[in-house]
Formats: sequence, C-alpha cells, structure tokens
Amino acid sequence: MDDKILRVGCYGAKGSYTYEAMEQQFGDKPREESYFPLFEDVMQAVKEGDVDYGVVPIENSSTGGITEVYDLIRRYNCAVVGEQIVKIEHNLIALPGTKLEDIDTVFSHPQGFAQCRPFFNKHRNWTLKPYFSTSRSAEKVAEDKKKNQAAVASKTAARLYGLEVIAENIFFNSSNYTRFFIIGPKMEITEKSDKITLVLAVRHEPGALYHVLGYFFYGGMNMTHLESRPMEGRPFEYFFHIDVMGRLEDPANAQTLRGLKSMSTYFHILGNYPSFHKEET
Repeated sequence: MDDKILRVGCYGAKGSYTYEAMEQQFGDKPREESYFPLFEDVMQAVKEGDVDYGVVPIENSSTGGITEVYDLIRRYNCAVVGEQIVKIEHNLIALPGTKLEDIDTVFSHPQGFAQCRPFFNKHRNWTLKPYFSTSRSAEKVAEDKKKNQAAVASKTAARLYGLEVIAENIFFNSSNYTRFFIIGPKMEITEKSDKITLVLAVRHEPGALYHVLGYFFYGGMNMTHLESRPMEGRPFEYFFHIDVMGRLEDPANAQTLRGLKSMSTYFHILGNYPSFHKEET
C-alpha cells in the first residue's frame, strides 16, 4: 500500500464500527471512501476493480462468525489482506442539549438493542425502533432534528453527525469486540504476514475432518478459528473456513499445507496477512 489515493469500500455508513476498522487499517492515508449497504456489494466492487480494498465484519466475540461473508469471499474469489479488531462501545446519542427525560424513541440495529438490554430495561416507556445500522440510526436522528429521539451508536458516529452523548457506555458486555477483514483482489504477502485464512472440504466419511486437522497439530501450526458452511446442492457436506497462524513462505508451513491439500476435495488459500495484536485494542 503506497501513498497513492486509495479507493476503499466500506460496509455500512460513515461512523459505523466498520468505518472505525477502516480508520485503523488505513490511518491518514489519502483515500476515496465508498459505502455499501450489502456485504455482497463490497465484494463485487473489489472484484470489478471499482475499489482497491473492502472492509467487512467477519466475527463478533459475542455472537460468532458472520457466515455470509465467508461464502462471498469464496464466491467472488477475493483475498484477505488484513484484519482489524474494534471494541464495540455503544452510547445513547441525541441532538445537542437533549436530556434523558426528553427521550421517548430510540433507533438502533437490533444487535445494538440486544447488547444494551439492561439499560433499556430501566426505560421501558421508550419505543425502541429497529433500524438498518447504528451509524444509520445516528444519521436519522441528526436528519429528523427531534429532541425526543436518540440512537444507539459509537462516539465516532456522534462526532460525525453533530450529535451528543447523553448516556455513555450503555452496553453490558465490556469484552465485546468485532473482527473485520480487509479484502483485496489478490493476496498481499509481506514480512509481517503471520496469519493464513483458507477454505477446504473433505470427503464425506467418518474421521475425514479429524485427520485433516491433525496436519495442523503435527505441523506445529496454531489454528485460531474454524467455521463450517454448507455446500449448496450437497446436503450435509460442508466447506470449512479456517484461520491458522503461519507463513506461506515458511517451508515447514508450506509442507503442512501441501499435506492438507492432498487430503482435501477442495482447497483454497484466501490470504496470508498480518494478524491484529490484542494489545492494540
């Protein structure tokens, strides 16, 4: 990634947690930003060259993998070139000068409401209205200009849409994080690339997956995530999406992966990229 103006496609709207992941990945690099309402729109934009990179959520520490994204990366033959992890910190935000007693209507993505349930249990007289996303909820409150309305969103969204935090950190899970993939049209391997994401399928027979995964153990490669996805048109057969620590340029890792490939009915490496380090959160 050099100093050219990057074209970045981001799922959701400005001020979303995906937006924050994009900020973490690209920092102050000059860029043109595009926002898409669907995961597939981001993949298509990357595939067709409309953007250089896409940013999409892939996993939440509370609710698990976002399985649709795994399917789309494989279907569009995109590559994973990076990852970011963002702490989810919901706030109640509203027009400047608004007080809690002014509120009777709140907008949020349904997950936002779910992750702040104890807070809203204390305000049962409020009407909770599900909306497209937390960032779009903030945008709506800013556009409607009604002091009886509020949104569940990040402090970044409040800043971008000219709103004010009237109740801070209303979530109940203090360890709620979302992991994001940075998607590109092809793999980008650097000296810092220490994580591999791959997808494979095995024969539909007893012990097949067990023997395949044994290659990671005997090859000394630490598997950090495993997600299964059903094969379309093939009942009870699955693709397995796997994250493992390693480098494609390491001869021992390469040998382990060759062994995996020989035992798989389908095998495709989606990326070898720098892992996100938890101390940065």
